[in-house]
Amino acid sequence: MDFSRYLERRWDDLLEQAVQHAAVVALSVLLATAIGVLVGVLTWRSARASGAAISVSAALLTIPSLALLALLIPLLGLGWAPTVVALVVYSLLPIIRNTVAGLRGVDPAILESARGMGLTGRQTMWRIQLPLAWPIILTGVRVSTQMLFAIATIAAYVAGPGLGNEILSGLAGLGSANALNKAVAGTAGVVLLALAFDLAFVGLRRVTTPRGLRV
Repeated sequence: MDFSRYLERRWDDLLEQAVQHAAVVALSVLLATAIGVLVGVLTWRSARASGAAISVSAALLTIPSLALLALLIPLLGLGWAPTVVALVVYSLLPIIRNTVAGLRGVDPAILESARGMGLTGRQTMWRIQLPLAWPIILTGVRVSTQMLFAIATIAAYVAGPGLGNEILSGLAGLGSANALNKAVAGTAGVVLLALAFDLAFVGLRRVTTPRGLRV
């Protein structure tokens, strides 16, 4: 069967897997953003604390994805749960690192002016520091998202959702009918989803970045 006919026959299944792939990545990135930004906010003032947070998240990133997923099976079983946990772990480093860098990059004179206006530390963080650091933080989130689209395909080994199942099925059956079509369709789907999300981040950055910081 040629590739176009294969896509026509399998379109519904491929679309369902693509939606699952996008959903698991989006959920993982949202959770990682909440965790990573919180860690960055709590540690940015201390070089030792922020260095430890970055080092730990970097160490977690070095764990082979298949090994981490396998280690999570006894705790979380198969499917979505181990997939989401693994993806969150792998996406923390760019978010924590960029949050710390963004907060430290705010001009001290601006912070001093905020204190002079009577703003508390918490008010300064939410009204001034985070908005000013947001473009850098969002870049970290964007990098993590692109990384996760590739890593999420490995989750097929633990019955995770997404296009990894199509790719794994194709690679496992190479030499048989439609095996190559499966691998190519799954890979192309992952690439297209990553490009679509990257374009969405371009729009999100423009919408959410304060006008004076846009470049």
